[in-house]
Amino acid sequence: MLLSVVFILLAGFFVGQIARRFSAPGLIGMILAGIMLGPQVANIIHPDILATASNLRTVAVMIILMKAGLGLDREKLKQQGTVALRLGFLPATTEAIAIALIAIPLFHFDFLTGLLLGCIIGAESPAVIVPAMLKLKSLGWGVTKGIPDAILTGSALSDVLLLLVFGLLVDFLAQGNAQNITLLGGLTLTAWQFMPIQVLREIVLGLLIGYLVARLLVWFLVQKWTQNAVQDTLIAACTALFLVILPQYWAYYSGYLAVMAMGFFLIEFDAPLARRLRLGFDNLWIVAEIFLFVLLGASIELKVLGNILLPGLFILAVGTLIGRMLGWYLSTLGSNWNWRERLFLLPGNSAKATVQAAIGAIPLARGIEGGDTILAVAALSILVTAPLGAWAIPTFAPKLLQRGEVDPTKVTVSTRVILLAAVDTSSTSTQVLTKTAALARRSDAEVIVLHIINVAQAESVEKLRLSTEQLLSDIRYKFVTLTGSVPEQIVQAAIDYQASEIVMGKRGHQAWEQVLIGSVSQAVIESSSVPVIVVEDSLASK
Repeated sequence: MLLSVVFILLAGFFVGQIARRFSAPGLIGMILAGIMLGPQVANIIHPDILATASNLRTVAVMIILMKAGLGLDREKLKQQGTVALRLGFLPATTEAIAIALIAIPLFHFDFLTGLLLGCIIGAESPAVIVPAMLKLKSLGWGVTKGIPDAILTGSALSDVLLLLVFGLLVDFLAQGNAQNITLLGGLTLTAWQFMPIQVLREIVLGLLIGYLVARLLVWFLVQKWTQNAVQDTLIAACTALFLVILPQYWAYYSGYLAVMAMGFFLIEFDAPLARRLRLGFDNLWIVAEIFLFVLLGASIELKVLGNILLPGLFILAVGTLIGRMLGWYLSTLGSNWNWRERLFLLPGNSAKATVQAAIGAIPLARGIEGGDTILAVAALSILVTAPLGAWAIPTFAPKLLQRGEVDPTKVTVSTRVILLAAVDTSSTSTQVLTKTAALARRSDAEVIVLHIINVAQAESVEKLRLSTEQLLSDIRYKFVTLTGSVPEQIVQAAIDYQASEIVMGKRGHQAWEQVLIGSVSQAVIESSSVPVIVVEDSLASK
């Protein structure tokens, strides 16, 4: 099993990186790695790993849903009005019905079996959509109108609806009837009549439980029970996983929605804590993503795809281009979205992967007629729409969406931190390099060590190189020498290397210079748009 874990992580990572080198999404490479490692090809993955694949996928989905919740923007959702709510119900409903109707003549299904297939295919993949939407938010695409937030929320709500209908259909088709429910007061309803109440109950309780758990989590973590961000992330992840698992034993709320709600309310209750958790879950996702998509590829039954390839592609096209597009139109009717933004829903809201992998085999396992065909179409939907959606979202977002201002309080904005250390051959350079090293270690930054040569001093420069190598031995740095005006070269180098900060020393030999900044550092401060940190020579001050 441990060897299988090594193969999964290494193959998933490197094949994913190869895919990225060819400008394709990394998940395409990870799915291909899973197919190659899985029982269909090399059969390298241990059977016990494959047996627990659904549990591992649950952990990965929990992580991505927390990332989604921690990235939601209340103001943008409020701005969208009912669009996010409509996106949660209408596209999924219209796609499921369209697939059901076309499956009757295509696969000779009855309507309920066709609707069962529609519920499986209509579900949206959080594993594809969530990271893609968060990436768009970090780049600013569509954020002015809150389009990524609306898609994230709608995706979660649609999965709640379809999973609930799926469960009712499986029970009805497998057992031949659906159990009646007796309410308080003696009123008896069929399972189908009770379904709207169930949907409302799961959504309301999911939101309420997410709210209460977020309150409890903030109180617990603020009380200093944890010592660092890693422990904060560990407690939050275990709590979120418990919320996902509990509905298996107490099926009254949506675990997925509760996790997203918990992340959302954490931002409202304690934004600094939410920022730390966002970084922690970003790191967890690096590993979870590999397991999710490699095991997804390993679970795909390639042998059953051949017979339904063409009809399967046809039913996917009908469901998306007719059923889902009708739902998108109705969802955005009366909104401030233009036609380009509505068209973006085609690549942005169509990917299928996680839910299909989780429930695609259930009809076959329950003995429902046509279960093998349902499983094959579910597998085909993963192979086609997951890579296509992961590629199309970043490709078409710049063409169809407007770019707005990024809100760093809601998403993690990846920035490369570069410090420029301007040093000379005096004793001050040691203090400058020491200060720069401390800053670099704190922010995981790279360092440009800049020395301006006015007079040929080869021996002094070599000593400075050796000192730099010693003080920055555990930091990635580059030693650069230039000639010319010292202040001008420092400012220009900061621009050329896109430095975040300039660190330099203060030198003065006259009494009045002990209270005023040195002339070079003063000139840099006055002309630089980059923040400047001035370090005084502690030996000189004594």
